[in-house]
Amino acid sequence: MITIKSASELVKMQAAGRIVGETLKLLGENVRPGVTTAHLDKLAHEYILSCGAKPSFLGYAGYPGSVCISVNNQVIHGIPGKRVLKDGDIVSCDTGAILDGFHGDAARTFLCGEVKPEIQQLVRVTRECFFEGLKFCRVGYRISDISKAVQQHAERYGYGVVRDYVGHGIGREMHEDPEVPNYYSPRARQRLHAGMAIAVEPMINLGTYQVKVLSDGWTVETVDGLPSAHFENTILITEGDPVMTTYYEGDL
Repeated sequence: MITIKSASELVKMQAAGRIVGETLKLLGENVRPGVTTAHLDKLAHEYILSCGAKPSFLGYAGYPGSVCISVNNQVIHGIPGKRVLKDGDIVSCDTGAILDGFHGDAARTFLCGEVKPEIQQLVRVTRECFFEGLKFCRVGYRISDISKAVQQHAERYGYGVVRDYVGHGIGREMHEDPEVPNYYSPRARQRLHAGMAIAVEPMINLGTYQVKVLSDGWTVETVDGLPSAHFENTILITEGDPVMTTYYEGDL
């Protein structure tokens, strides 16, 4: 069931989202060769707690980290650990925070050192896909309008749009209705109304859209081993312009 948030609840969502945006900024400042993914997770965990919030991801369905950190051909849900980042990697960080009962959720793909131009383009286009979808995050449009915009932009470049994982509603729960696919689906006919909150999150692959889950039960990789990028914000639907609660100054 889709929940419509009150004005006071939307204010709380903005506060939670601000922490997530600040956390991503911190992560981006620390993505560099020689750093472990566990170190990034520790930085995020400590920062979220210092803001009086709790990491949304930690313990969610048993997930062991505060950030999903996915490198190169890992799409989402990479588990932080001993992996050392290398020059030329791309690093997708997806994190969330809960404050006063409401969640924020966002992701970015960061460049680590000198990254090949064609992979830089993948990261840039994935960001652009989000903003193409954002144009339709307004009262009266349908979820499918967002989805179609994301897919069309990605496929102009010949990229694969992940089908197995999608965006979602968000609020008191990290994952709520409705689902927000990154590809056109005639089933995604829900119209947007003021007070809805959604997470739009293009997951775009350099090659095929097909993915697989590794034996750890979490990490999702591209089937063909080619890189993937991820860009996500929590968005509040208003009577006017959409509000991105998790966007931060100086973003990519």
